[in-house]
Parts: sequence; structure tokens; C-alpha cells
Amino acid sequence: MRDVFVHPAGLCESDDVGRGTRIWAFAHILPGARIGEDCNLCDGVFVESGAVVGNRVTVKSGVQLWTGVELEDDVFVGPNATFTNDRFPRSRSWLEEHPRTLVKRGASLGANATILPGVEIGIEAMVGAGAVVTRSVPPHAVVTGNPARISGYADRAASRVAEPLEATPAPGVAAIEVAGVTVHRFAEHPDLRGTLTAGLLDSPDEVPFGVRRWFLVYDVPTREVRGEHAHRTCHQFLICVNGVVAIAVDDGRRHRDVLLDSPAVGIHVPPLIWSAQYRYERDSRLLVFASHEYDPDDYIREYDRF
Repeated sequence: MRDVFVHPAGLCESDDVGRGTRIWAFAHILPGARIGEDCNLCDGVFVESGAVVGNRVTVKSGVQLWTGVELEDDVFVGPNATFTNDRFPRSRSWLEEHPRTLVKRGASLGANATILPGVEIGIEAMVGAGAVVTRSVPPHAVVTGNPARISGYADRAASRVAEPLEATPAPGVAAIEVAGVTVHRFAEHPDLRGTLTAGLLDSPDEVPFGVRRWFLVYDVPTREVRGEHAHRTCHQFLICVNGVVAIAVDDGRRHRDVLLDSPAVGIHVPPLIWSAQYRYERDSRLLVFASHEYDPDDYIREYDRF
């Protein structure tokens, strides 16, 4: 293997290791493992046959990559992060085929995180230290806890968790940095009988398109995420009529989180914007107006394709 560094106390039995990769003391790479270029495999890393590691990947000490685990380019795996590849393991009992566990480009896994088999960690997602990942993680999501739940979304430009946006404090429209997305605040009319808020449909300052359909989302468990798609032609306008919901919007270059915490605040999500809803409270109710009837062909459900 040309231009591959293997520490004298390391053992590399694979011939499929890219240039510039460094394998440090007590690391063990089995035959049949695939390692890309310019990777850094720290002390005590074990890579089993059938595991795949992309280019420029960092794997810190104490990590085992088992058959079925694949790390795409630029992934970071923190110390003692644990991958699994069998949901119901028994001694001396082997699977005919292991589920594929995929960590996509640019994602980071914190120290001591545990990744169950068969999940996908999305592009540039971030798994917090000690998190237990039991289901797939959306692109750019930040997940923490046991079981891991979304606590925010990563801002790719600043490598930080995006803060919820405060909507315009007075009635009106606030544009944000995500292309075409606007946050709308409606006038509120409180009196002794309660508070009323209202708006016009197909109005630039309120719901800025003709409404063809509406739907209501409720009884969502707090750990669940909804949305996670873009539309080709359909506009949507979202209002949280009860409780709190966080909306993530992404135009492919810029990302923002908007907190809907009042029935007097809505967000317009135009076509070709990736969006997801998370942080549902137990009593949250999300009202959505749509410009078109339901059409499954209008959905883009894979972030890579988006």
C-alpha cells in the first residue's frame, strides 16, 4: 500500500486503503474492509470485513466498525462511539446478511454515542455525546438523549445550532435568508371575551396564494419529526393554532429554524424548499394551507435528490 501510514503497533490486513490514510497503534483492519483516502483511524479502532469508510474520515479511539456499517466522506466519529449490526444478537448465531447502517457525508457522532443497526444518519447531522440513536436522523438535524430526539438543526455555514427566529413583533411580513420563505404576523384583537386573529386568503401580506386544500396535524409524539420533504409546485402556509412547533427550512444553501408559538404567526414555505417540523408539544396543533390538491408526485422526499 503506497502512501499509507500504519503504526508499528497497528495491524492492517486490507489491501483496499486509500492514499494518505493513517492507522495508529493497536488499530486492526480486517481483510475485506474498505478505507478511503486521507482518513485518520486512531488508537484501538477495529474495522471488520465488509465495513466501508469514505475519504477524509476521522475515527477516534475505541470505535468498532462492523460489517454493514458505511461512513461516507468527511464523517467524524467521536471516541468510544458504538455501532451495532444485529438487533437480536445471540452467542454463536450469525446473520446471513447484516442491515446497512449509513452515516452520510459530513455527519458527526459524539463520544459514547450508540447507533442501532439499519439506521441512516443524514448529511451533516450531529449526534450528541452519549445519545442512543434508535431511528434514522434527518439531514442537518442535531439529536441528543436516550432515545435520541431532535433538539435543533445544524447551521452549515456557522457549524452551530440555528436559533429559533423571532417573528416580526408587529403585524406584517418578515423575509428570512432562506429563499422565498416569509414569516407573517397577523393582527390580534383581544377583549374580555378572548382574542381574535384573522387574515385574508390569497393576500401578499397574509396567505400569499390561492388555497386549494387544508389539513391539521395533531397528537404527534414529541420525539417525532414530520415533513422532511420539498414540493415541486405546491405552496404551503403553516400556523400553529395551539402549542409550539419548530419549522426547519432549507433552500440547499441556507438553513433556518422558525419557532411557531402563537396562532397569530404563520410561515409561507414556497416550492423547492426542504422543510421539516419538530419539537411538537403534546397539545400542539399545526394548521396547513396548501395551494394544490394532494399529489404524491409533487413530493421530493430524498434530501440528496433535492
